[in-house]
Amino acid sequence: MSLSSVLSRIDSDLPQALDRLMELLRIPSISTDPAYKDDCARAADWLVTDLQSLGFEAASRPTPGHPMVVAHGGSGGRHLLFYGHYDVQPVDPLALWHRDPFDPEIQDSPRGQVIRARGASDDKGQLMTFLEALRAWKAEHGTLPCRLTIFLEGEEESGSPSLVPFMQEHAAELKADLALICDTALFQDTAPAIVTMLRGLLGEEITLRGPSKDLHSGMYGGAAINPIRVLTRILGGLHDGEGRVQVPGFYEGVSELPEAIRAQWQALSFDHARFLGEVGLSVPAGETDRTPLEMLWSRPTAEINGIWGGYTGSGFKTVLPAEAHAKVSFRLVGDQDPLAIRENFRAWVTGQLPADCSVEFHGHGAGPAGVMAIDDPAFEAARAALGEEWGLPAAYIGCGGSIPIAGYFQTVLGMDAMLIGFARDDDQIHSPNEKYDVECFHKGIRSWARLLDKLAS
Repeated sequence: MSLSSVLSRIDSDLPQALDRLMELLRIPSISTDPAYKDDCARAADWLVTDLQSLGFEAASRPTPGHPMVVAHGGSGGRHLLFYGHYDVQPVDPLALWHRDPFDPEIQDSPRGQVIRARGASDDKGQLMTFLEALRAWKAEHGTLPCRLTIFLEGEEESGSPSLVPFMQEHAAELKADLALICDTALFQDTAPAIVTMLRGLLGEEITLRGPSKDLHSGMYGGAAINPIRVLTRILGGLHDGEGRVQVPGFYEGVSELPEAIRAQWQALSFDHARFLGEVGLSVPAGETDRTPLEMLWSRPTAEINGIWGGYTGSGFKTVLPAEAHAKVSFRLVGDQDPLAIRENFRAWVTGQLPADCSVEFHGHGAGPAGVMAIDDPAFEAARAALGEEWGLPAAYIGCGGSIPIAGYFQTVLGMDAMLIGFARDDDQIHSPNEKYDVECFHKGIRSWARLLDKLAS
């Protein structure tokens, strides 16, 4: 039997595959809301049953939060681990949905049919592309393509509090040759892509204090220090005129982009004018000597995400505030050390405080960047498989956001991850009326079948 028979099976069984996805989408597995705890467990059990039907030894494993689904099957070839998550975001605001978020429906759209439901794209539809590829393979060959571990999480949308402890406790069981993750998107909605660079994330909250209480600005203005003025002066110096971050030591561990990757990115012909124009902007605002794709994928950033203090209600109040606050985040790349940057940032802020001012910091997470070793032949094999399915060359791309699980596979299990996904930018994940294109679901299944054919051998 050949790959062509598996692809034909996928095509003929698409209606049944859609029915199975609809069944999973009907389960309201919202991980952040305790009211849906039983539904999360039900989604895990549904997946266990489905995996068992494919010949896996599968079980729902308890955690302090929602269950992990772990399954083992197949033999021979390269040992692959597939990761996805079955939990979904809350549906608020419900009034903006055009139908019940957990009553999935296939609808017509200008670009073709779409699956409309919470979780259709993030991540149930993507997760099921892999399982459906295995189903077709098993139906045609009678066996799974190679040794496989399936690892499905139920807390991704609520910060994954149980993930790292579970991975540490079960490291020997979970470790494989390579991890596969399906929770990303096509490039500019059309071209297949493999994410090989993931930015890390560091969050800091600042509280800067001056006088012991709010003051009348007429009686004290000019003589008393204003914490908002101090804080805005400090944060105003976070970047220089060329867009470079001014925290000492910030660029330690930042490597230059390899020329082969730079050439690939240039060939993508990224339309930054359209990208910015869609949000009412026109000029890239990062480091002036970098291309827009470098800014988004391979360069670190520092951003002020919120700032407040004093009186902000309606009308006007001439108050000189006792406190000023800000939230600052850093997207990290390469080998940047988030804990060292946290220490340096705090020292940089503290060193600029005038007399009578004090500062307090509160950290909001610290995760390193992830860079995958694309010299592994599996990556070129995957590029070829994706190109064969989509009719366009697949590219190695970066990801401006942060996907912590890929980094955890490296730091906890000592293995690289291959991030391949089939979402589109207009899927409205985390928003009302989430959807997943039927074309992406169908070609996603076919893509995994092609990938497995190459990777298993």
